[in-house]
This record gives sequence, C-alpha cells and structure tokens, in this order.
Amino acid sequence: MDTNDVSDDPEYLRYLQVHSQNLKNAQALKGRPAKSPKSKDEILMQFMFRQMMKTKAPTSSMNILPSFLPPAYPPCHTPFSKLKKIMIKDLCLETHHRKRYLLIRTVTQSDTMTAVVAIVEDEDGSVLMLQLYNQEQELSNAHSLREGTVLVVKEPYVKVMADGDYGIRVDHLSDVSFVPDFDKLVPLSWRKRVTQADEDASSWKTKGSEHFNQGDYRSAILCYSKTLDAHPSPELVVTAQLNRALSFLKSYRFDAALKDVENVLQVSELSEKGLFRKAQALYQLRRFKESCETHAILAEKYPDNTQATHEYSRASARLVEQDSGKYEFRKMILEAKKRQPPRLDRGTYIGPVTVKQTQSHGRGLFTTEAVTAGDLLFCEKAFSHAFYDKDTSQDLRLLLNVDMNKATIGTQAELIGFIAQKLHKNPSLIPDFVDLHHGTYKSVDVLEVDGMPVVDTFLVERIIHLNGFGCPLFSRESHIGCMKGDDDTAKKANGRFHSSGVWTMASYINHSCVSNARRSFIGDMMIVRASRDLPANTEITFWYKSPMTTDPKEFPVNLQHWGFKCDCILCQETRNASSIVLSNRNRILAELRRLFKTSKMNLRKIEDKISTLAGTYSRPASEVPRLTLDSPYLSLAAIYASSRKLEKSVEFGLKTLESLGFVIAGGNLPHVSNAPLVVKKWGLMNDGVVGCWMILCSAYRELAPTLASQAEGYARVSYKICVGEDETFDKTYSRLSGRADGFLTTAK
Repeated sequence: MDTNDVSDDPEYLRYLQVHSQNLKNAQALKGRPAKSPKSKDEILMQFMFRQMMKTKAPTSSMNILPSFLPPAYPPCHTPFSKLKKIMIKDLCLETHHRKRYLLIRTVTQSDTMTAVVAIVEDEDGSVLMLQLYNQEQELSNAHSLREGTVLVVKEPYVKVMADGDYGIRVDHLSDVSFVPDFDKLVPLSWRKRVTQADEDASSWKTKGSEHFNQGDYRSAILCYSKTLDAHPSPELVVTAQLNRALSFLKSYRFDAALKDVENVLQVSELSEKGLFRKAQALYQLRRFKESCETHAILAEKYPDNTQATHEYSRASARLVEQDSGKYEFRKMILEAKKRQPPRLDRGTYIGPVTVKQTQSHGRGLFTTEAVTAGDLLFCEKAFSHAFYDKDTSQDLRLLLNVDMNKATIGTQAELIGFIAQKLHKNPSLIPDFVDLHHGTYKSVDVLEVDGMPVVDTFLVERIIHLNGFGCPLFSRESHIGCMKGDDDTAKKANGRFHSSGVWTMASYINHSCVSNARRSFIGDMMIVRASRDLPANTEITFWYKSPMTTDPKEFPVNLQHWGFKCDCILCQETRNASSIVLSNRNRILAELRRLFKTSKMNLRKIEDKISTLAGTYSRPASEVPRLTLDSPYLSLAAIYASSRKLEKSVEFGLKTLESLGFVIAGGNLPHVSNAPLVVKKWGLMNDGVVGCWMILCSAYRELAPTLASQAEGYARVSYKICVGEDETFDKTYSRLSGRADGFLTTAK
C-alpha cells in the first residue's frame, strides 16, 4: 500500500523481463557441476578488484541497486545430525542439495552489495563466492564475518549469478551457522590455535568478557555458554547467565535474555542485575505491564539504582500510552526528527476495535463501540520499519520478484532482512506475524530445528508484499506537499513512498474506496482515525490505493496485487455505467482541465461544463460520491473567495463537500438565524477538505459570523484525520493566511 510499485513502468519492466530470461537460462544449466571455469587465483583477484573499484567509484546522490528474489524455496528443516557433508566439487548448479551440508571458511574479507559476500573455500581448497542475504544489519560490524570465519551452509544452493559467475546463495537465516574456532567441526588445519579441551569454566568466562568488551557479542555468548558447559560453581553459573543475558540484550535477542535471567531469579530471587535485565528484556518485547511489575520490585529493594528509576519511568510512560491512547504528538514529531532512523520509543494503543471474520474478505477490523469522526481507533508502532532518508546518498533497492511479476523501488528488501532477523532472534514473535495474510504461499510446518528457530524468508517477503505500507516520515509533510502542489502529479507523488513497514493491527483492515478511516504517520507510528461517525460492530476500511488520485480512466481501482476486486459502491457504479457515459464523463473532465489552464478563465463556461459533468451521474452524491467533481468545485470556491465573491465561494465550497458524500445542514446562504452548521454525514476525506472548510470559515466570517468557528472546528477535525493530530493545525492553517484556503505557505 502506497509503495513505489514500478511493475508497469517500461524502464523497470525491462529489468523484470531480463531477470526472468536469466532465470530461464540458468535453469537450462540445472544439474551441471558447479565448478567455476576460473582458477582459485582468478576468482580471488576478481573479487578484490571489484572491492577496489567500488571504493574508487564516485558517490552519487542516489543509486538504484537491483535486488533479485530467486524462485521461492523452503528453509532446511532437517536436524543437523541427519545431514551429510558435501564438498564444493560435488555441488551442482541451480540445485538445492537436500540432506547435505557444506563446511567452508572465508578466505577474503566480506563486502556488502545487495547481500553480504565473500569468497569461501572448503577443506579441499576449492573456492566459490558466498552470498548471504538478509544479513546486512547483523554482519555490519568488524567482528561478524572476518577472513577465516568458519561456516556451515545447510542444503547449499548454487546459483548462476547475473554476471555468469557461480555463487552459493543463502536466503534463510537458519540455513547458515557460524562455527566457533573451538568446535569439533573445525578441521585442525583451520584452527588459529589448538584449544585445550580441559579449559575451565573461569577461563571461558574471562574470554567471554574480553569479547564482550570488544563488542563481539556473538563470540561472548559462545564463551559464556562454554562456561556453563564446563561444570562451573553455583556462583559462576549466575555470573555467566547474567553476562550472557546482557550479551543477548546487546544483540537484540530478548527472548534468550529473558530465559537466562528467569533462570538466575529462580536461584537468586532478588538479584539486582537479574531484575533489571528482566525488566529491560520485557520492555524490548513490548510487554510493558510485566516490565513495570518487575521494576516495582526493583525500586522497592534497590531504591538507590538511578538507572533503574529512569527505566521504570520510561516503562510506565509506555504503559500509560498503551492503556489510554494519550500521546504528546508534538514530542513525537520532535523525536522523529531527531532519530535516524525515526523509530519512536512509544507504546501501541489499541482502541475500540477488534479483529473478526468478515462475510467475504477473510478477517477484518471492527468497532467495539460507537465512534465519531476524528476519534482515535489505534496508534500502532511498526512491527518493523525501514526508513529512506531522501536527504542522504542512501541507495534505493529495486526489488524484483519474478514469482509475483512485481518490481518496487524503496526499502522493501531491507524490510525483509529486518523482519527475518527480528523473528529469528525472538521466536516468540513468530506466531502473530506468520498469522498475517500470505495468500496461497505454503511454508514449511516447522518452527524450530536443533533448538534454533526456522524462519522462511519467502513467507516473510510474501507477508510484506500483501501487508506492507509505504509511508512518509510525517503525514503532515505529505499534506503540506499536497497543498503546495497545484496539479494532479504532485498529489499522486505523495501516495508513493520509499520508506516502508509492517503494522500488524493495520494489516487486518480491508480495502474500500469509500473508506471510513484514514491512516497517517509520525516516524514508525501509524495513527488510524475514524473519518466518519461509526456505530458499534462496523467494519473499518481504508483504501489500499486511493480513488482520489486514480485517473477516472483507470477506475475501478486495480487491486489485482491483493487478489480481489473492490465491491464498494463507487466501483459498482463504474462497472454498471455504460461505456458511452464513462467516455463522455472523461471527455468533459479533460475539457474542464483545459478551461482551468487558460490564461483568461471563463468562469460561467466552467460552471456550465461542471453542470454537464454532474449530469453524467444518476445517483445522488450522498449515496455515490462524485470524484470527478470535487477538484473543479474546490478550484471555483478558491477562485471566488480570492475575488471576494463570497456567496459563490460558499456555494461551491459546500458543493465540494457534497460531491465527496458529505451531507451538511445549516450552511447555505442566506443563513437562518441560530441554525448551527452540522455535518449530518461525513464523506470521503482528502487533504483538500481541510482547505475547503477554511474557505467556508473565511466567507462565513463576513456573511454568517456564527458559522465561522464551527467551520474552523470541522477543519481541525479534518486536519486531525489527515495528519493524525491537530496540535500543529495553527502552524499550518490560519484565518489570517493570504490564501483563500487558510493554508500558511510558510508551513514546514
């Protein structure tokens, strides 16, 4: 949703076609020996030359790097004890070597392109390139994939790469494991030194602390684990578990950290470090109530622990947000500006909504009580979020998926890695995530092998494909961009974003062109508000593709990406209308656009043409919104307001809202004394609605002063629906603005 889908763009369609042909060519080589025609020295020299050229290449403001998804394949789910060793010379191209494992070590430093790559060799000295996908974040520091690192690749898969070379491609995190130097799998000839088998627990603990102090948490965890295997004293068991828990926390493995501290607290119930690390792990797992309960014990027993006091306050603030839905949006905006990436430290509030089965669209989200327009339905922190900073030289990925025939530009490839890593490190999160809609994709029915989680990368990709959202840094910025833009291109550009994320609760909301809710963003927080009054047990909907920015010629909205057709009243009206009516409507709309662009606009002619356009509709706008009319009406309202023809600006301001399905009482002129301005039914919400209300506010100040504040009140509610909050309204709109719609051109 709102991602930069370029599947139909000829420039990027060519990439898809070339990649598809490359896959077919590679499949023709399936089963042939994977022995490279190049010698070992040639492979090494070519790899180092590429690294050298990469460092010398001039930097540009933005590069678009193609990233290719292979045909989906399952992760290995066979216990290691049942896998048999295979050598590089026995590997075959385009083949998944089931029930086999490959023991290799890196013979070069690693490099990062669209994957982490290095040249590896087996015990025979045969070499190939290794490509580790979805590991960029994990292997970004100097301790992770150094020359001489020993690895096991389960069920290795050798690909013919785009340049014709061969490479071992690993997509699933659980299909590769890093083997420590002291492991019995490592051949003696590969060991940096022969490890004494009788090293005691204290020595392993000391080694673990050395690695920890160097920031090498993976090695630290291995050494602390060896400490626990070496028959330590009871005191050393507690120390090793506490140290390992801290290493787990530093490497974002919060499930494992929690398990270690729970073991410590069984022995030492009031361990200060144990309680503090338990509270930290629970906080990171977003279990704020339990974190606060642990902090309460810590505060009672160790009142002088100032760091714990600070963390208790932080956890309590998250719990309040989670329970009440009360947020300081200005502070959230400031936090999102400071944090890069803008991952906010905020709790998720789930308001009066619940997930239930719908009659025809699977699961959906429903109200549990009556709500009014502008009410907060939920404010959700992203399960995972990948941010693109347009102000840096950060590269963008062109993610090509031949299975789905899709191409997207943005951060979707990074998002796959972020989520795969998060699930792999914290398997307690797997059930809720894999429960999201993933179409017809069938994954392996195994969650753990050899005590380690199994995460299907292609299942993650499919869930992102069907549930992911493109998103701006701030919806207010998008709103401002839309209000500053003066053509349809500017409005459409606001609906395609490079940043992306997955929000679990939002994923249950089904599409409708006549949506009754709207999403907005502050950093990685999604804010969903009702855009109209809703009774209890109403299904919440918002658009996946906005009908407001869809060319009328492209209606009904194409939702093939999600595998269904929209059955809303707008799409039904379009399907039922004759081709003559639709053709006539599009012709009149094109003429209207031309008339608005002429240097001397004939307003009378424009009004007549709009009336003709309105005549192409048979049902009232209160039943079926007339999306071709709101923009012409709003343009006329602004023109008449600027020329001080205030009665006309009110007439066309109200017509703008009515074309979107609003039913309004008490707004017509001449105004009946004491009659309030009332929205009896809210219509479709777009960014222009805010300015429309401000046009009415400005006109009413002179023609019906009692209505001005009421119109501004509706502008504030509409603004809150569009951008998520109304705390910045006065920095964006003002009655004293020089523009007819009240927009402040200096807003930023």
